[in-house]
Amino acid sequence: MAAHECTMYPDDQTWEVIYDAMDEERAPPWPEMTLHLQPQDTTLAGWRLLLELVDEAVHDRRTVFAPKKELGPELWSQVLTLPASIAGLKHVEKLDLYGSNLLRLPPEIGEMESLTHFVPYTSYGLHWFPYEITRCKALRSSTVSTRALYGNYKYRQPFPSLAQVVAELVPKRCGVCDGPIDPESAEQVWISLGVAADVLPLLVNACSIGCVENLPPAAQGYVQGPHKGGLSVRQPMPD
Repeated sequence: MAAHECTMYPDDQTWEVIYDAMDEERAPPWPEMTLHLQPQDTTLAGWRLLLELVDEAVHDRRTVFAPKKELGPELWSQVLTLPASIAGLKHVEKLDLYGSNLLRLPPEIGEMESLTHFVPYTSYGLHWFPYEITRCKALRSSTVSTRALYGNYKYRQPFPSLAQVVAELVPKRCGVCDGPIDPESAEQVWISLGVAADVLPLLVNACSIGCVENLPPAAQGYVQGPHKGGLSVRQPMPD
């Protein structure tokens, strides 16, 4: 299915056990999931050229940002995340991330105020998205590889545990109220929400329990309310 390798995509023998459980309407025996925290190598040519592309797109106010088409497959494959400077892409209406090796997106995606079409299709390393994407109020269309998502309705892969705060993923500002966030007291939770055409697993970095309590209701048919992930979280049965 994908070049990306992790416990989301187990070997054939494990798949057989999972399918048998689904056929018998039992919870699939998924292994523990872990977050991909590999840092972006900023010395690579693909990353350096991506920074230049973002700056150019900000300057020329382009409405479509499709870095693979300009970088080419080889350089695009070196990119594991997008730079925070995407916050300046105020005129981009379509973000095309098709066929990437991306492992995460920065919270600054929420500042892309004109974004209407979001296409991370076949980006099999993107298992979750930042809660800040809910700030893209114009977003109406999305094409996401459902099977790659934590908690997706087809296979219900478990969410990684957030019992301990993942410091590498804590931004400078709260994803809920946009206030400053102290990494020492940050609250991290998962929530599944409808975003454009999909229900996405969202990582919330909040400055307080109060902000967690102010989160909207989770999508129907998914884990209800914010949660800390891990194998103990009970999910609905796969469809």
